[in-house]
Amino acid sequence: MGNGPRHGMIDFWVVLSAVMPVYSLMGVGVWLRRAEWLTHEADDSLVRVVVNVLTPCLIVDNVLGNPALRQASNLVLPPLFGFGGILLGIGAAWVLRRHSGAEGEKAQRTFALAAGFQNYGYAALPLVIMLFPPATTGVLFLHNVGVDVALWTVGLVTLGHAGIRDWRRLVNAPLVAVLVAVPLNLADARLPGFLQTSNHALAQCCFPLALVLSGAMLAESLPELHGGGGWRVMAMSCVARCGLAPLLLLAAARWLPASLPLRQVLVIEASMPAAIIPIILARRYGGHPLTAVRVVAATSALGFATIPAWIRFGFWFVGLPTGK
Repeated sequence: MGNGPRHGMIDFWVVLSAVMPVYSLMGVGVWLRRAEWLTHEADDSLVRVVVNVLTPCLIVDNVLGNPALRQASNLVLPPLFGFGGILLGIGAAWVLRRHSGAEGEKAQRTFALAAGFQNYGYAALPLVIMLFPPATTGVLFLHNVGVDVALWTVGLVTLGHAGIRDWRRLVNAPLVAVLVAVPLNLADARLPGFLQTSNHALAQCCFPLALVLSGAMLAESLPELHGGGGWRVMAMSCVARCGLAPLLLLAAARWLPASLPLRQVLVIEASMPAAIIPIILARRYGGHPLTAVRVVAATSALGFATIPAWIRFGFWFVGLPTGK
């Protein structure tokens, strides 16, 4: 027999060991907020550091010297799949919105956005890093460009609020980092040694701080659940986000043309619970924040079981090699 990569169901404990740090870091964020060591006033400045400094450093660290991102298919298709994946997720939740228990148009639209939008970035990132070769991480960032476009276009339309002024948010530091790093990688350019070392050190800070912040923000929203009720919303959000959406994304990964790194990214994206950002959008753009909180809380709690289950199934269904 040959020594090539094995295909099939990845070991459960391998997946669980990759999932545990995500929940552990978010748990640290919850504890820090409850202990008032990480206050609400610090959130905005730390988010700006993560988005405008650490994330661009992480992108540069994973794009420069990445041979997978010198292939045309890995430059063009990932953003398209990122955008299309959000369309599939929101579409599935939109079909269920009138049966979700969400009362009123605002709540139903918020349900469709929150249940349809997976935690595509900082929760998916450590799983990609731990389960796949380094080249796949760069493809994840290209995929997320399409997700960001979907967020500020399809996402706001879903809430019933969209305008050119809002779409200006598409131009952000991570996008600029991608647009700069990809051509440099095609030219096989490298950073000077001291800059590469500094950039790598900052990049390593990105997802731990981002997950701690996510946990803190989620902890701040959880008191809104104390009024009780909303169980149907929470149950139906799990059906949409942890049931239908993964099936659609995995079907796309299996049957649509995609490179191996892109299929690896899609398997991780399919397993993700709801993202936290719809809570912020619902508050800012006239949605129903409590519905978004219910969706995020329910899918994140269930995600502890469904993330490893969907990743294991995805490896088998899509036919990914089980060796890193």
